[in-house]
Amino acid sequence: MDELVFLIAIAFALDFALGDPRWMPHPTRLIGGAAAALEGTLTRALGRGRSSGTCLTTIIVGGAWLTAWEIIELGSYIDHRLGWALTIYLLYTTIAARDMDRHASHIFSALRVGNLEEARTSLAMIVGRDTKNLDEPEIVRASVESVAEGAVDGVLAPLFFAILGGAPLAMAYRAANTLDSMVGYRSENYLEFGWASARLDDLLNYVPARLARLLYPAAALVCGMRVLDSWRVSLRDGQKSPSPNAAISEAALAGALGVQLGGVNIYQGVAEERPRIGDPHREPAPGDIPRAVLWMYASSVTGLVFFAGIKTLIGAITT
Repeated sequence: MDELVFLIAIAFALDFALGDPRWMPHPTRLIGGAAAALEGTLTRALGRGRSSGTCLTTIIVGGAWLTAWEIIELGSYIDHRLGWALTIYLLYTTIAARDMDRHASHIFSALRVGNLEEARTSLAMIVGRDTKNLDEPEIVRASVESVAEGAVDGVLAPLFFAILGGAPLAMAYRAANTLDSMVGYRSENYLEFGWASARLDDLLNYVPARLARLLYPAAALVCGMRVLDSWRVSLRDGQKSPSPNAAISEAALAGALGVQLGGVNIYQGVAEERPRIGDPHREPAPGDIPRAVLWMYASSVTGLVFFAGIKTLIGAITT
């Protein structure tokens, strides 16, 4: 097995086993803190336009890549085994499958005992929409949509960039994704300042999201879901989103589950109509949340095997 693929597989297994313990130092939290501090400095000096936002994106994403590269190089210089350990650790911190699993499971557990208030509170930790007035089907819909989106930006895209460029490139992707979640909003305050971060995140996710479309029917098959509907709906509804990438995963999962996603979301008290995705064979139910998580894991394992296979094939052809 290719050495990098082996290290990525270990990192993936670590995420499955450990998730994201709050006590453990995590580069994403450091990236977020650095971005918040730099935002204040740049906006005071350059205003809140695209130029200052582009500077923020360049410094944070480029800095994440360079820092990861230097850490691994220094560790490898001391001892190659330390270099491997640091590579595994950094790769592990870019993958967020277990963390999404835990958040979704908290929501499901609250719904299972009829505690809508706790479910809304747990949901608010992973979505940007207002959750305080959501009923059970809407809580389920929001949870499933978040799991679908997390399948790409939390797992498949980091794996893709790790295969392409190791831990430094995966860390650069994670930095870009973190910035998008912080400043990539279409609010008045971030419309111009967050432009570069939002566009870079869209660009980086473009290829992984479309490669993932090939994986989702296989994941649906493994999970005993609607295989043909997963493929059909992803093709039909995969472009129905303000984002060029998010709807592909949502559509594939909606088809696999046989439910309809999308609809009216409330953001800071303002209603926003999102396109309807999927076919309403039935209303979303709490059990769809663990099924969505299982689908995410199946997609992730399939993606790791798929990306590793492509890398091995390319390596065999070029050597």
